[in-house]
Amino acid sequence: MKVEIWSDIACPFCWIGKRSFDSALARFEHADETEVIWRSYQLGPNMPREMEGDIYDVLASKYGGTREQAKEMNVRVRTMAEGVGLDCNFDAIRPTNTMDAHRLIHLARKSGVQDETKELLFKAYFHDGSNVSDIGVLRRTGAEVGLDTAEVAEMLDTGDFAVAVGLEQNEAQELGISAVPTFVFDRKSAVAGAQSEDLLLDALRTAWAAEPR
Repeated sequence: MKVEIWSDIACPFCWIGKRSFDSALARFEHADETEVIWRSYQLGPNMPREMEGDIYDVLASKYGGTREQAKEMNVRVRTMAEGVGLDCNFDAIRPTNTMDAHRLIHLARKSGVQDETKELLFKAYFHDGSNVSDIGVLRRTGAEVGLDTAEVAEMLDTGDFAVAVGLEQNEAQELGISAVPTFVFDRKSAVAGAQSEDLLLDALRTAWAAEPR
């Protein structure tokens, strides 16, 4: 079975959803026969690499509320994250464009370390306060998962995988995906949002039973 997950590094619900999915997959009877592919979805494709203001300014501008309302919203999100064992430090977040982070994830897919790369980038963004468009951060992430440092450097210096990121963004629109994370099972069924471990496990089992193997 193939599970494709559309998500963005700058989405806390995507990290929460990943943690729940990881736990569900660990309980799934056919996990060793399940291929998981992380697909690109940029929530802010036009954002600059360096921004004035913090995440609360960005959210207030995007949704038309106030900084205080943005802070209150993130308190609730942080509580959700803690419920699955994650520590989100919203005060430290450095809003940025995630294109290069997605490009690194595409490179990691070639070497079979896409999941590990995704996890480290989530941690860098939501916990460490790192700028995930910074070349140094991306090179260190690549090195930590065992990618060839020269290959990572070459990818970052060029436009490699930028087209692939855009194509996956377009594919999401064609599939009717408008929220992340979205988990797509064999292109037959889908679950959107930071759902619970049990719900995702049920989705895995239902999708598996729906197709002859």
